[in-house]
Amino acid sequence: MAAESRLDEIVIPALLRSARGSYGQVIKRRLYASGFDDMPHNGPYVLGGMANHGMTPETLIRALGISKQAASQLIDVLVVRGYLSRAINPDDRRRMNLELTDRGRAAAAAVQDGIRWVDRELAKTLTSEEIHTLRKGLAALSDIREQDEA
Repeated sequence: MAAESRLDEIVIPALLRSARGSYGQVIKRRLYASGFDDMPHNGPYVLGGMANHGMTPETLIRALGISKQAASQLIDVLVVRGYLSRAINPDDRRRMNLELTDRGRAAAAAVQDGIRWVDRELAKTLTSEEIHTLRKGLAALSDIREQDEA
């Protein structure tokens, strides 16, 4: 990490990109070590959000901001590779229900393990108040993005 005295010289987008990579790299290593070396890009986000936060695949994919075609391809890959199962919704036969398989839950556990590891490492450097402030700043940036999209 850059020396504290130079921190204000680094633009926030560069810091965000590098910081996001810390989670992504650790999650990828955890997935590979657990035998999930066929995970598609954005797959950890979808599986982790479903398993660890009870979110729907539709909500997660909308948050990714990808096209309907890319979303459909992602879901297809997750189904074909055994992370999700797909079944016709009994209440509305035009809709499909997507659920995590055992393989999907195991992959989501590896994702969560990676996130927790990075969080523990972060807590060695920042106080809980500083982590709260970091979360507050990131949430504000998310709000700006949502306002801009509206």
